[in-house]
Order: sequence, then structure tokens, then C-alpha cells
Amino acid sequence: MTERHTLSVLVEDKPGVLARVAGLFSRRGFNIESLAVGPTEHPSVSRMTIVVAVDDFPLEQVTKQLNKLVHVIKIVELEPSASVQRELLLVKVRADPTVRSQVLEIVDLFRAKAVDVTPEAVTIEATGTSDKLAALLKNLEPYGIREMVQSGMVAVGRGPRSITAAAIRP
Repeated sequence: MTERHTLSVLVEDKPGVLARVAGLFSRRGFNIESLAVGPTEHPSVSRMTIVVAVDDFPLEQVTKQLNKLVHVIKIVELEPSASVQRELLLVKVRADPTVRSQVLEIVDLFRAKAVDVTPEAVTIEATGTSDKLAALLKNLEPYGIREMVQSGMVAVGRGPRSITAAAIRP
């Protein structure tokens, strides 16, 4: 059975690490559905949040191979119930004065923000789960989506424990 898995991968902040990690998934024939990379609280460490749809067994093989890469520090699979997972969406919607109030009502309903307003369009910023963002887009579609960009998922485990603190020895 194929299902979505969210991996939090701590890596050394070095050139070429992203290419090596992505290449490992590519060589195995896995499509990365979402990828976000950014700094952590430690300047020399970056966190990759990778969402991939694979069977459980091949994922275990990939994580073992990832662990063998020199610059990979730690890999944790984040279960949705045990983590906070969010994506960012910026969407530009046609919103001339005749429909602007309707668009802004939808923005409020989804707890999003209008971050740019012009006479013909509104740019909206929203964060949340991919399901929430898909629902927002579905509600905005009738007005005409001019442009959109959506980040990859970022995620962190719930509670006080930190995988970074456990993996990095000062």
C-alpha cells in the first residue's frame, strides 16, 4: 500500500547535500511530493522536510541509504498526529471592486491575510495543512486565480523534545 511519509532530515549545511539527498530518491524511482530546506537553531545544520509517497518497505531501504550519506546527521519520520505540519500559499486572485468584498470574506473565513491589493487583484497569504490550502483555492477559483505559489511542507514534532538538540552534541 502506497502512502505519504514525512521525513525530517537533519544535514550539515554544506554545498551539494540537497542534490545528493534528492538524487537518492530519484535513483530509487520515488517522486518527492514536497521538499522544504532551511536553517535550524544551529548555524551549521539545515533541516530538510521531505514528503514522499512510497510503500513502507522501500522507504526503510531509502532511509538506511540516507543515513549512510556523509552529511546526513539524523532522519526522523514525522507522523501527522505527533507533529505540526504547515505549508505556505501565496495566491493572486482577480478581485475588481464588484467582487472584492466576497474574496475578502473567504480570506477571513480561512484565517488568511490579504498582503497586496491593487484595483484588479488581491494577493493572499495563507498557512496551514495542504487540505486547508486546497479548500481555500477551491473557494477562490470562481474569481479567477492569476498566479500562485505554494511552499513545501515544514514540520516539527509536538511536545518539548527536539530532534536537533538530541542529534547535535555541542
